Amino acid sequence: MTERRLDRSGGQTLWKQLQQDLVRRLRAGEFDDLFPGELQLVEDYAVSRHTVRQALAKLRADGLIVAERGRQPRVATTPEIRQPMGALYSLFSSVEASGLPQHSVVRALDVRADGVIASRLDLEASSPLVYLERVRFAGDEPLALDRVWLPKALAEGLLDADFSHTSLYNELAKSTGLRLDHGREDIRAVNPTPAERALLHCPADAAAFSINRLGHAQGRKIEWRHTVVRGDRFALAAEFSAHEGYRLTPATAATALP
Repeated sequence: MTERRLDRSGGQTLWKQLQQDLVRRLRAGEFDDLFPGELQLVEDYAVSRHTVRQALAKLRADGLIVAERGRQPRVATTPEIRQPMGALYSLFSSVEASGLPQHSVVRALDVRADGVIASRLDLEASSPLVYLERVRFAGDEPLALDRVWLPKALAEGLLDADFSHTSLYNELAKSTGLRLDHGREDIRAVNPTPAERALLHCPADAAAFSINRLGHAQGRKIEWRHTVVRGDRFALAAEFSAHEGYRLTPATAATALP
């Protein structure tokens, strides 16, 4: 087999290069039938066994492979973040509960005006709003593009928060004492826009969930949120019974974003 080339100039560690190339090959489906063992990777990449073990440890930590002592590594089933319908939830907590490390890349955290969003929060059209936009990661892979608007009069303290690894609701509770107590979500299956697909690393044939949330606390509308979540990594689950059943209601045009 032809040796796979790694850059040995010292710009990036060999184990990290190896890990990144294995992730690329995993995404391309090269290992759907069989993942190579340590000795095979040593031979293919002309690296030490220690380098291979460091790369495999990162793949295990990210939930991409399963490797037990004395057994050849195998590709893990793609982790799926499951969320019960009809429950208040934090995406931060849902990812943490799945066992995957999570972090966010903050694309915007500022104050702006938006008449349409302000009206949904029962505010004057010119009311200043705190706007937070993040790409949410589960493991090394993007999971969601999250955009949130809150009244500046309430949420100004959030402008100093570091949202790379924290929950908006935790920060909101710390700065204001408020916690969401109810809300409404409208969920649709959509095809991501080209920009959203690029940000989320969506496969070419993957759809997504578009989730609009209006959150309330103490009788006040405090949050409008629009989240685009990769459909291949996120699932919704519902419980029902013969006595209580469950009910899904259609979204209305008044609460839907274009």
